[in-house]
Amino acid sequence: MIVRRVTLGALLFAGALAVSACSRVGAPTSGGRHPWTQPGVLRVATSLSPNTLNPILSTQQIEALIETFMLDPLVATDARGHDVPVLAAQVPTLENGGIARDGLTITYHLRHGVRWQDGAPFTSRDVAFTWHAVMNTATNVATRHGYDDVVRVDTPDPYTAVFRLKHPFAPAVETFFARSDAPYMILPEHLLARYPDLNRVPFNQKPVGTGPFKLDKWLRGDRIELVANDDYFLGKPKLRRVVIHLVPDENTIVSELRAHEIDWFAQATPRVYPQLTAVPGVRVHLVPLNAYDLILLNITHPPLDDVRVRRALGLAIDKQELVNKSTFGTTVAATEDLPPQLWAFDPHAGTSVRNLPRANALLDAAGWRRGPDGVRVKDGQRFSIGLAFRSDSATDRGRSVLIAAMLHDAGVETELKGYTTSLLYGPPHAGIYADGKYDAGLETWYAGADPDDSTQLLTDQIAPKGYNWTRYSSRAMDDAQRDALSHYDRATRKRAYARIETLLATDVPAIYLWWPRQIEAVNTDLTGFDPDGFVESWNAYQWSI
Repeated sequence: MIVRRVTLGALLFAGALAVSACSRVGAPTSGGRHPWTQPGVLRVATSLSPNTLNPILSTQQIEALIETFMLDPLVATDARGHDVPVLAAQVPTLENGGIARDGLTITYHLRHGVRWQDGAPFTSRDVAFTWHAVMNTATNVATRHGYDDVVRVDTPDPYTAVFRLKHPFAPAVETFFARSDAPYMILPEHLLARYPDLNRVPFNQKPVGTGPFKLDKWLRGDRIELVANDDYFLGKPKLRRVVIHLVPDENTIVSELRAHEIDWFAQATPRVYPQLTAVPGVRVHLVPLNAYDLILLNITHPPLDDVRVRRALGLAIDKQELVNKSTFGTTVAATEDLPPQLWAFDPHAGTSVRNLPRANALLDAAGWRRGPDGVRVKDGQRFSIGLAFRSDSATDRGRSVLIAAMLHDAGVETELKGYTTSLLYGPPHAGIYADGKYDAGLETWYAGADPDDSTQLLTDQIAPKGYNWTRYSSRAMDDAQRDALSHYDRATRKRAYARIETLLATDVPAIYLWWPRQIEAVNTDLTGFDPDGFVESWNAYQWSI
């Protein structure tokens, strides 16, 4: 998971959801271009600030967006959910032999004639080097999920990279230097191989990639400026320059958009959505994501160790009201974790509808009876739980109050506990969730192009070994996840994910609140902008303004 963004994922879209929702206000003046538009120059603003421009170290969505201007993956995913080759000449499949029949070999045939921005040739050695860099335990990579299933990467010639796997890994093609929940891109061996680790190297501040744009300057806390790489192998970029303004206050960015000092407000939060839709000459995209917001339940803490209690809490939540009041309708009320535009979605699992009578009946059956003040009591103990949330998030602050009120209707007392994002999501021995120091907690998770949700649900991923922060352990879930991860054919995987979603609805290790949509407000003069739900800049070489 990347706290972003994931950050985080390109989707396999279907049906009407294939096109992102948008609203448009205003139109160009005569001549087809707004008077405030600067031809060939894209001015971007974001409230987020990158720490690094090395993708294998990145933990923020904004970092992936900026990095993708400069560096390339093997495979990307377009806005309609189709995998598209980038540095790979074709996407490996069972049909074309790129995925071996035994599932243990993934072969990438690479493009010829690709050069790094310093003129050095791109070869299979760069692919193998980047895998070694990810697996280097001295480097502080965000995650090695999937990459640690690789035995080695063979390079029989400069244009072939062969991944040898320990066992079949179904999400491989959408994980290995593709649009996973950690969107790693290929790094240059000739510049980085000499370092024992990549934690503190000049490349992290001034990367050299194969991408359509080159870094011109990074003025920390102010802006990042990129210039076109006219030798880009997919074609000369139409934009000449991209200027990314780093503005910590969203209200300031809205004012800049109104004054037409910027062309794109990237990754806005729901709280400013109503203001964005009123800006003339701006189109606001609501881009579906493979992501979800949820309430984590620490099922090792009584009374949350009782599944009847967990089910009751879920039924006491009015998800649609949360969507309306906390996100101005920019999100979609969730059933379980996988959203409807994903091929693995199961419409029969879970619910987004509140059922307070049923919630009350479940709590009564679990022995929790209402006391004189309405709060439930059992064996002399009041039903009181802590709800952790990000104190530096306006959305979290608002929705935590709403959730507490909804749970109070069911006789549950909630103590709101605010933490900074860095503390709440901190690593083992330094994080509230990772260390299990909570009862319930609000979380946002961004995934990738594949429905793989194993890092949050497998028994062997219980923290500190992984992201299973609820401490959920189920043999049935482990078996279903193994089926989903070890078979490459979609029909088998779809059946496995149907079991997974049903188990989530039955066991309730978490309460899934809504599926977010990414908010992108752009100048209507920007053409070719086609966000894929994960890394908006995936086709930036085709943009023009």
